[in-house]
Amino acid sequence: MELVPKRRLELVSGRSHPALTEEIAKHLGVELGGANLREFANGEIHCRYEGSLRGSDVFIVQTHSGPVNDSIMEQLIMIDAAKRASAKRITAVCPYYGYSRQDRKATGREPITAKLVADMFQVAGADRVVSVDLHSGQIQGFFDVPFDHLTATPVLVEELHRLGTSDLVIVAPDAGRVRVAERFSQHLGADLAFVHKRRPRGTHNQVEALDVIGEVQGRHCVLIDDMIDTAGTICAAAELLAERGAADISAMATHGVLSDPAIRRLEKSPLSRVVVTNTLPISDEKHIEKLQVLSVAKLIADAIDAVFEDTSVSEIFGGDNLT
Repeated sequence: MELVPKRRLELVSGRSHPALTEEIAKHLGVELGGANLREFANGEIHCRYEGSLRGSDVFIVQTHSGPVNDSIMEQLIMIDAAKRASAKRITAVCPYYGYSRQDRKATGREPITAKLVADMFQVAGADRVVSVDLHSGQIQGFFDVPFDHLTATPVLVEELHRLGTSDLVIVAPDAGRVRVAERFSQHLGADLAFVHKRRPRGTHNQVEALDVIGEVQGRHCVLIDDMIDTAGTICAAAELLAERGAADISAMATHGVLSDPAIRRLEKSPLSRVVVTNTLPISDEKHIEKLQVLSVAKLIADAIDAVFEDTSVSEIFGGDNLT
């Protein structure tokens, strides 16, 4: 007897950002599965899938937004439940990967929490992981399962093309973002500059912008970063660019974390425009006039479809996700 197995894609969402998963489902043309997530009186999370997952290719979407620990734990529980329901393959889709900034020991007696999170996902039963614009590409090496590193570059570059801004300079807010900024400048045929910054030793979310390398006077400058958290780096860089005579200053980032006091800083800054994507939910009170949110749902949906069909993910991005 010879049987031809039927392949079935099952897409389920955690509770951190259901709007993004619903948009992904529309692009894929599938119905969202039910995870029946609830909490016991003491805060413990319970998950029970509505239908059978036996033999299914399950994609569990959960961005690690605040409270980050709850989001991660909820996704781990969903992965464990899917594994025990005999899913054929489980892919953890984490548009924003929590603890990504703790990817190395900067000083003694510190954890490497990004590696700890990777270990937990593998122990829970994830067969594959998908994420967007990691803070550091080396995090992929923390996993012993396939990792698909997506990038929001096509969405952000398309927006810059749509604006049609002339005399453009792409600016890296620190030395660590130069490679990403250079990729943007190549796509746009724009000049490149970067800000030399210093973070006072032993401090967090504090930064000093010291100098700008590159010609920015009288030009339209676009700061490129992977995330805006408290907005200290972006705003310090913007103020320095304004001092150096930039005609217009914008900022673009994949992840709009926007922790307090980010919104106050952005409103007071010389930035005319701040563009982020919807990898993280942004509450109504944070939707200031300067802020624009672009969707990465189609990019993630295309990657999920490629994983399900066993085709190339890197071809979707023209190899940009590998650099």
